[in-house]
Amino acid sequence: MKVSLVIIGAAVLLFAWAGLGPFAERAFFVHMTMHMAVVAVAAPLIALGIADSHWDPVRRWPGFFAPVPLSIAELIAVWAWHTPGLHHLARHTLGGFVAEQAIFLIAGLLVWLSAFGGARGNFNRTGAGIIGLLLTSMHMTLLGALLALTPRALYEHHQGFHSLTALGDQQLGGAIMILIGGASYLAGGLCLSRGLLRERVTKTEFIA
Repeated sequence: MKVSLVIIGAAVLLFAWAGLGPFAERAFFVHMTMHMAVVAVAAPLIALGIADSHWDPVRRWPGFFAPVPLSIAELIAVWAWHTPGLHHLARHTLGGFVAEQAIFLIAGLLVWLSAFGGARGNFNRTGAGIIGLLLTSMHMTLLGALLALTPRALYEHHQGFHSLTALGDQQLGGAIMILIGGASYLAGGLCLSRGLLRERVTKTEFIA
């Protein structure tokens, strides 16, 4: 286990929930920053710290950690919690907030572990991991674009934050989702792709 990565990931979670949490009710872009800190920063750090160690759950239950189905599950969770009703619940009630953040963290960990966990050299799993991470990158970019480019505020319960209007706050949150969420999962997919290509070249040279 890479303990340093797990510790940094835990520190990001602490900052997201204790540092950003108190402001998330008033500002959509802060809520989105917290969301991205959980699924696109803390989750990959913790997953990479656990992957290929004794604590790696993918080695014990590889069938449960199928990257593509888990990425679809995360898609459903993320889009569901950004519907007006559930978003209002998470922004304005403690129970909703805890449920949302727990689901985001679990979904993020499952996707990143499914992609990077398990035994090295499994081309099928690595390929599926690439697809899962790129799919997640695309749907987060799409949702972020929807929030950033829509001509009206989607959340009527929100009145804006300081000088930001409700629409401006929402658009800033969408841009943050694209920049952090889309980029993080894209980088993970590209990293796996590079490793897969390197292993194939090495294997080809060995056979030759």
